[in-house]
Amino acid sequence: MTQILPSFEVLPRDLSAYREGNIGIDYVHRFESGKPGPHVLINALTHGNEICGMVAATHLLDTGVRPKIGTLTVSFSNVEAYESFDQAKPVDSRQIVHNMNRIWSTELLDGPEDSPELRRARVLRPVIDAADYILDIHSTSQDVVPFWVYPAYERNAQVALAVGRPPVHLVMPNGLGSGTPLIQYGHHADPEGKGGAVVVECGQHFKQSAADLATAVTLDFLAHFGLIDADPARPAPAPQRRFELLQTHMVKDPSFAFTRPLIGFETFAKGELIAMNGTEEIRSPCDDCTIFMPTHTPIVGREAVYLTRPI
Repeated sequence: MTQILPSFEVLPRDLSAYREGNIGIDYVHRFESGKPGPHVLINALTHGNEICGMVAATHLLDTGVRPKIGTLTVSFSNVEAYESFDQAKPVDSRQIVHNMNRIWSTELLDGPEDSPELRRARVLRPVIDAADYILDIHSTSQDVVPFWVYPAYERNAQVALAVGRPPVHLVMPNGLGSGTPLIQYGHHADPEGKGGAVVVECGQHFKQSAADLATAVTLDFLAHFGLIDADPARPAPAPQRRFELLQTHMVKDPSFAFTRPLIGFETFAKGELIAMNGTEEIRSPCDDCTIFMPTHTPIVGREAVYLTRPI
């Protein structure tokens, strides 16, 4: 399948200098303040071609950010996929075998299946277990408005609303519907749990604006919990828009096609045809159905589109 090549404003850099962490796990760095406070995890490269998280994580390490209270952990997840990056096929380095943001279930992590992503996730389990709050940094294939993604727990909403940027929220009342993401692993999946875990989707993979936003949100996130001082020049939060995930559709047929070109945030009326998935019709379940993350490279077994409604 021919990939449509984006413009590349940001490209991968050599991460070998960050390989040796300080807790016995490659590419994981932990800094303890010695003072009471939350344990905050900044996680990059869950997907190997989502460069903005690497920029934010290396910024923290390169500039010597240290927590005033609590504990800061910085991790690079799927470095093996990241190192496979080929500018001629930038989508391919998203993963080696498994989508590393869909395998955080005990069934998979404790099961017999094997892949680079599963091996890495198993190694990272104690890192995720130890975190009170998680910022998992992602980006999108299309150049769309950045947004948060999180399970519909009030504790997650409070964090995203307090950080304030980006101002768009995708709220999941029943999970993603296509596997278990990192932010729903372990105690973060407990409706009565403490702490919080959110994804920030910062914009198109290779745009400088996505890298800049990832870094800014990371610093805002740490400042919210008191680990660093807030930036006095931080802009006032924009009005917030929230959407509820209704349906997740997977690509079932290589002929999958939308009825019109989509990049995300388009709306459909109830019953309107959105796509054909082989012989299966995908129709809007409601008025003002809003599209999130429509695939531009349909691959059987991967997500095709998320259907939402405004909250």
